[in-house]
Amino acid sequence: MLDPLFYPKSVAIIGASADPGKVGHSIVNNLKRFNYKGNIYPINPKSTEILGLKAFKSIFEIKDNIDLAVIVIPAAFVPSVVRDCVTKGIKSAVIISAGFKEAGSAGIILEEEIKSIAAKGDIRILGPNCLGVMNTSNSLNATFAAGMLPKGRLSFFSQSGALGIAILDWAIGNKVGFSKFISLGNKADLNETDFIEYFINDPETDVILGYIEDVVDGKRFLEVARKATKVKPVILVKSGGTQAGARAASSHTGALAGSENAFNAAFKQTGVIRADGIEDLFEAAMAFNSNKLPKGNNLLIITNAGGPGIIAADTAEKLGINLPQLSKDTVRTLSSLLPKNASLYNPVDIIGDATSERYADAIDNAVNDPNINGILIILTPQAVINVEDTARLVVNASKKSDMPFITSFMGWERVRSAVEYLKSSSIPNFSYPEPAVKAFKRLFDHWAWTKKEEPMKNAISSKSEKVSARIAEAIDANRLQFAEDSSREILSEYGFEFPEKYLAESHSDAASSAAKIGFPVVMKISSPDILHKTDIGGVKIGINSPNEAEDAFADITMNAKKFMPDAFIDGVLVYRMVPKGKEVILGITYDRTFGHMIMFGLGGIYVEVLKDVSFRIVPVSRADAFEMIQEIRSFQLLKGARGEKPADIESIADAITRLSQLSLDFPMIQELDINPPVVYEKGSMALDARIIISSDHKGGTG
Repeated sequence: MLDPLFYPKSVAIIGASADPGKVGHSIVNNLKRFNYKGNIYPINPKSTEILGLKAFKSIFEIKDNIDLAVIVIPAAFVPSVVRDCVTKGIKSAVIISAGFKEAGSAGIILEEEIKSIAAKGDIRILGPNCLGVMNTSNSLNATFAAGMLPKGRLSFFSQSGALGIAILDWAIGNKVGFSKFISLGNKADLNETDFIEYFINDPETDVILGYIEDVVDGKRFLEVARKATKVKPVILVKSGGTQAGARAASSHTGALAGSENAFNAAFKQTGVIRADGIEDLFEAAMAFNSNKLPKGNNLLIITNAGGPGIIAADTAEKLGINLPQLSKDTVRTLSSLLPKNASLYNPVDIIGDATSERYADAIDNAVNDPNINGILIILTPQAVINVEDTARLVVNASKKSDMPFITSFMGWERVRSAVEYLKSSSIPNFSYPEPAVKAFKRLFDHWAWTKKEEPMKNAISSKSEKVSARIAEAIDANRLQFAEDSSREILSEYGFEFPEKYLAESHSDAASSAAKIGFPVVMKISSPDILHKTDIGGVKIGINSPNEAEDAFADITMNAKKFMPDAFIDGVLVYRMVPKGKEVILGITYDRTFGHMIMFGLGGIYVEVLKDVSFRIVPVSRADAFEMIQEIRSFQLLKGARGEKPADIESIADAITRLSQLSLDFPMIQELDINPPVVYEKGSMALDARIIISSDHKGGTG
């Protein structure tokens, strides 16, 4: 439990100072001036009084129990002080001090020592290298920030202390209410997942927000986040998405940023809302201000301005939001109330001379329409409208409805007081239509996620004994990269079909193998050391006679030896040529944060140039597999665009779930590519495959 951190009855500041220029002074001052109700114990061996409070030389001079210690001393002395906290029975500590893993090898040793102490003792530690913690419900401000957050229902954790300070200042200026604020720092003990888990059952938190640069324990994060998002929205900013961002994250707090594909997959599979940045984070949080979710994807837009209405409609189409027409009864009623030149389609344009009364007519009669699940009210402050009256009628209408109301009162000076009233009445307002529409999308997505059933585990019967023997043999021989022939054998055990083939070890073998299969055939070098066979002239297609097969064998082996003289060559594979179909790509990759992932996309230019692929972390359910397939931008091509035959989507989903099972059965698989599987109207055929395993038996090297 983290109650001693958030609800301490007493706080000791180890490193408290009477010097206003010291962090230890700021923390004592914040606890005093924001009226923290518990006992405050400044600890400084050289002082008898700090800010009117009795100071103590050590925590052992204090007879009472201490719930929270805030440590602000040089890094070298922190481990011994943490040991003292354990001895004293203190349950929670915040280490503000810097100079740990973010500072280099000496700091890493100190931080590992703190980790060890925390693991052995009955204490939870926030930090080190952090800003501190706030709880507005009990006026706890154990930070060195300049102000105190307003009370609210948002709880926020940040891996960046400096960013946290900026957000605190912004929230105070914009009157955005918070419940709790946590600066994670280096996460030696407590991390993002601990706080997500705590906030699930925190009655003072409605929305969980965070800025992260990495995740400490990927598997636990997946489990906890999935549980949390069924109860409350979790909205995160994840930085380090570019190579430059990853380098900065690594030097900033010692984070080793996981792959973006893995984080995107993790968020999709757990219902976490990923914000594009800090501004988007709080716009997303604002969307949940009313605690109302749409029970469908149908949005009604009411506007007094054509342009903003069109922008909102365009945004809705891009985001996949439905703009349904109103029912005949609603249209009949509105046509009798609104001007003849008003538009009764969706968006409903009540035109520029609209008064508050006209807004009331439109809203009150549309709110009960059976075709809609939410309303967006756009207002530009024309001379004839009373903006404040309109805000009041929006609030009153919202109180009578269980669907979300979202507003976009555009402008600044004339709408300022109305916007403040809307916000204080739990109506989210956005300055422009685009984020307002995006807010509805997020509300609907979250509602849909909460209704989504947990995926059934796939019951795939795997013939793993043969595969186990093959992999064990490879590890013993330290051959961690399988030749195509061996890769085919493993995948065949998991239900993948390959074209008929033979391994030719001589010219005559090649000719006889080709004759057995029947022309035309494809021939390809078989070597675990040569990955990109086409690039080195290791593939020949359209071979139509035994003589051509012998010539191809000679060319392929010569090219391989020329390219890599020391390569181990099994021989040349001779395949039956398969009919044309839709070429896709399937694979397994290993992420050091979340583990194995499955990749899917269309082959050729779509993966090489456009990088049109989707990922999911294993285990991948059948429902997950269909989402992966539909997620790629080129999905319409699989459905059979322009008269082409559709691809067998069921077959692709089967292949994805079988790969997921393979990676679960054999976690030492580090990489696997099937490139390409060819998908037909019915069924599919894998043409090429490669598998790389890891000798550590865990998958990956991290």
